[in-house]
Amino acid sequence: MNNHVVVKCEHLTKSYQDGDVQLDILNDLNLELEAGTTLAIVGSSGSGKSTLLHLLGTLDKPNHGSIKIKDTDTTQLNRKQQADFRNKHIGFIYQFHHLLMEFSALENVMLPLLIAGVSKSDAKKQAIAMLENVGLSHRVSHKPDQLSGGERQRVAIARALITKPALVLADEPTGNLDKDNGEKIYELINQLKVSHNTAFVVVTHDLALAAKLDKTMFIKDGKLASE
Repeated sequence: MNNHVVVKCEHLTKSYQDGDVQLDILNDLNLELEAGTTLAIVGSSGSGKSTLLHLLGTLDKPNHGSIKIKDTDTTQLNRKQQADFRNKHIGFIYQFHHLLMEFSALENVMLPLLIAGVSKSDAKKQAIAMLENVGLSHRVSHKPDQLSGGERQRVAIARALITKPALVLADEPTGNLDKDNGEKIYELINQLKVSHNTAFVVVTHDLALAAKLDKTMFIKDGKLASE
């Protein structure tokens, strides 16, 4: 497993204006994450967890500071460049699976590849292999309403990984699952980080599940700390 740095954030500052009031969300935040590493970020509601994910995901820009992903400073990219970079190098997993209900599991996982211009036959082969990786080879033709909650989230993880991203951002990925399925999802993430050498940043409120990942950091007062 390569241990090169995939994500490096330096001196990130992010604030929003609410009328005459400035809301300081992130304050001189720093982060470094290596390939094949899982990081849990824990914090109270409103602590800036989602803001940080948006910045890492190139969905927003900081007021100050730099974000390097695969040695590219994404804060210097324009919107189109950010979108292209995001589609190639970043995967997303949400609390709700956001699968297209009229599509099968296979079609949902194929979609990012088709958008990227991969041929239908190649996209199908890759999607079948990815669904097998997440333990769903027997569910490829099933639609989301025919799958359990845990299975739907596995499809969402397969979809996030299908483009072989360097970084996957997960926002409360087990929030809608029971304890057993939640633990299985975290076990799967730990397996996939090795097999795909992917870095995962996981936002969660669950300290027990966070402890299953390589590192846990807490966000408070706009900064990250290990305790």
